[in-house]
Amino acid sequence: MKSGTHWVGLVLSVAVCIGAAGLGSAATTPEIGGWYQTIVKPTWNPPSWLFAPVWTTLFVMMGISAWLIWRPAGFMGAPRPLALFATQLALNVAWSWIFFGMHQIGWAFFEIVILWLAIAATMVAFFRHSKPAGWLLVPYLGWVSFASVLNFTLWQLNAT
Repeated sequence: MKSGTHWVGLVLSVAVCIGAAGLGSAATTPEIGGWYQTIVKPTWNPPSWLFAPVWTTLFVMMGISAWLIWRPAGFMGAPRPLALFATQLALNVAWSWIFFGMHQIGWAFFEIVILWLAIAATMVAFFRHSKPAGWLLVPYLGWVSFASVLNFTLWQLNAT
């Protein structure tokens, strides 16, 4: 591929990930000052302002990672890793809608476990194609691991 195509691919890859972040944010943002403030949280719950910069950074890293997999030969060069990537991205958006949009903390926990597995599978597949692409997903898996524990704790603290 031409180098200009590479840069367009990078911009599009990051834009798709930021777009997914926007879809999740549509469910999340209205609830931060509303419903989310009313639920019981553990003392170690991060402040609300921390989530946006962390997630923005992670989504940019995800976009770069996917681009590194796409760049050598396009989608046909790595269809399975890129399909796994698309799956985990959709699951990421779905979690926001289940947790914040529908206020279903328990269902969100089950969904985030599936998301975690999808991220892990994507990371393994990416490592097979590109070590840098795989490493770019490590912080994402770490954050979702933390988010899973937080989600479980919130579910237990707010079970009715």
